[in-house]
Amino acid sequence: MRTDIFDFELPEEAIALHPAKPRDSARMLVVEPGRGFDDRGVGDLGQLLRPGDALVLNDTRVIPVALSGTRTREDSTAAIDVTLIERLDESQWQAFARPGKRLRVGDRIRFGAEGKICFAGVLDATVIGKGEGGLVTLAFNLHGGYLDDAIRLLGDMPLPPYIAGKRAASQRDRDDYQTMFAEKEGAVAAPTAALHFTPELMAAIAARGISSHFVTLHVGAGTFLPVKVDDTDQHVMHVETGEISPETASALNAVRANGGRIVAVGTTALRLLESAASADGKIQPFSGRTGIFITPGYRFRAVDVLMTNFHLPRSTLFMLVSAFSGLETMHAAYAHAIAHGYRFYSYGDASLLFPCAPASVT
Repeated sequence: MRTDIFDFELPEEAIALHPAKPRDSARMLVVEPGRGFDDRGVGDLGQLLRPGDALVLNDTRVIPVALSGTRTREDSTAAIDVTLIERLDESQWQAFARPGKRLRVGDRIRFGAEGKICFAGVLDATVIGKGEGGLVTLAFNLHGGYLDDAIRLLGDMPLPPYIAGKRAASQRDRDDYQTMFAEKEGAVAAPTAALHFTPELMAAIAARGISSHFVTLHVGAGTFLPVKVDDTDQHVMHVETGEISPETASALNAVRANGGRIVAVGTTALRLLESAASADGKIQPFSGRTGIFITPGYRFRAVDVLMTNFHLPRSTLFMLVSAFSGLETMHAAYAHAIAHGYRFYSYGDASLLFPCAPASVT
């Protein structure tokens, strides 16, 4: 499938640089294929669903993995920004470095300043591997929990490139770029649809008779990368680690057996549920890695409704929503959103998507 059919033009001013305050005051576009669009708000979510439905939310917690440092090599230095993307062992991480061309294997990067890290005074890393596009492998001078504590102290939230390119991360982002459900540390990007939730919204949803359930998918930096190949068959999907407990799987299967719908909050929750679903749509307990790549033609097994933000052109996430609600429908929905001033991407507004066909396997 050609990737250019997933392209669209987005004005720069439509990209949200900060979230709505309060979180649940964001707008939400309701998309029902064949029935047009409805301009609503996130606060209306409970009324747009039915008693007996079930929300599925991602409880991953974002690590502040954006680090700034100085490369030292003999008598020369250079400023380097690093975003950690995958932990390899107790002291090694893969990372994206900017500017990557200033690094070579053997270089040392020093993060922070003397006295700022209680365990060692200074956080250092040595470049032990280098790939394409700024990808590097770093070996840190700290190990295990000591390294974790140093990263938490010195790191900033890893804001998506379309935000980080326009402003620096701030202390405020440590709260803004974390969901109210964040519990299990391991993500390097937020499950952004869940950023809209507040205790008040959760209480209203529960009062409506809608249950809430939690799964864990540690979101990777690959979620922000555009598809650069001309055909989707040539794209290699990023892999992420997730878990669905036996208790959660059983509860969700019971919801469907009783006529309720599974409502995935975010593409991360959807990808994990679909990875765990058997051919008959039953959700199985899951623990491991998934690289599921969903494009139009995919038959959804586990998810009936999707709440999600607005995504990048040519991204795997726009391909996913096009598979769910239809490519033509989603192009029209995004055109409507742009024309009506919706805010896009991680800190932007939401959409509530219904499927273009029954979300089940035939």
